[in-house]
Amino acid sequence: MADITRRPGWRHLRSAPTAHIRHHRSGRLVHDGTGLSFRFRALTAALSEVPVDDRELAMTFHARTADFQDVTVQATVTYRIGDPALAAARLDFSIDPDTGVWRGAPLEQLGTLMTDPAQEHALAVLARMPLSAALVDGVSAVRERVAAGLAAEPRLPATGIEVVAVRVVALRPEPEVERALRTPAREQIQQEADRATYERRAVAVERERTIAENELASRIELARREEQLVEQRGTNARREAQEQAAADAVRAEAEAARTVRLAEAEAARTERLADAEATRTERLGRAAAVEAREVGAARAEGRAAWLRVHAEVDVATLHALTGSRLAENLPRIDSLTVSPDVLTGLLAKLGSGTAGAVGTGTRTAEGDGGFAGARE
Repeated sequence: MADITRRPGWRHLRSAPTAHIRHHRSGRLVHDGTGLSFRFRALTAALSEVPVDDRELAMTFHARTADFQDVTVQATVTYRIGDPALAAARLDFSIDPDTGVWRGAPLEQLGTLMTDPAQEHALAVLARMPLSAALVDGVSAVRERVAAGLAAEPRLPATGIEVVAVRVVALRPEPEVERALRTPAREQIQQEADRATYERRAVAVERERTIAENELASRIELARREEQLVEQRGTNARREAQEQAAADAVRAEAEAARTVRLAEAEAARTERLADAEATRTERLGRAAAVEAREVGAARAEGRAAWLRVHAEVDVATLHALTGSRLAENLPRIDSLTVSPDVLTGLLAKLGSGTAGAVGTGTRTAEGDGGFAGARE
């Protein structure tokens, strides 16, 4: 849109490089070109602004295929105005001298001018194609047919319009039909996914089986090595027991030999001690026998002397000696009560007996020392 500045009595217009301006004053063309900037009077000026840049026209329309299925076509047509003077002469591109806005709707007219022929050619193509073929090859077929139809349309060159490109964005059936058409593909994709899942599971099972076999082989190998280890330990234990038994036998033999040597030494020492003891005992026995003979002879001589002494002593003396010996062997008497009658008789007898015994003892002492020993 042109930029118009209002001044008292006149106006100033500044256009864009992509806008073609045509200025008529009093029916005469004064300015004609793109990117113009000039002053004008609003009362005498007739202005037109024609865009010369490439523009895109989006189209959406419905069509019916050969099997009576509705489809929606989305297309885009790129065009430009190649002859601005011709376009301004055929369509209303005039602008308001005060605001610079189009008085009419020239772009809508251009859209209608291109949409109707494009839709006609697209419907003609799709009407001869079934839905399945339209979904597969309909986009390219519609694009080629629309491009060729617009290029052959006589009104477009007569209006100064050039078609740059035609693109068909999408060709879609109704949602229910589209879902129905998607179902086989989805099922196939699901089957492929299931098959991939089964294959993955099969591979996983195979790998698990391989892992289990490897673990089993490892366990078997471990058990075999443990068996070898047990056998080796048993062999080592038997060898150690044999070595220990041999060592014990050697120690037992050494101990027996030492015991034998000690026993022999002890026997020899005992024998020597026994010989010495026998010799000493024999000597002591001989000495004791000699002493016993001597003692016996002495005793025999003493007893014979004693007997000879007693044989020579009278009976009263023997009685006195007997009482004395008896008194020596009697138990201890703490107190004794003697009556006067008994004491008088005993003193009388003791006096007479004592006198006789003194004389006899004197004789015995003079004749034999054995009586004195006996009295004592």
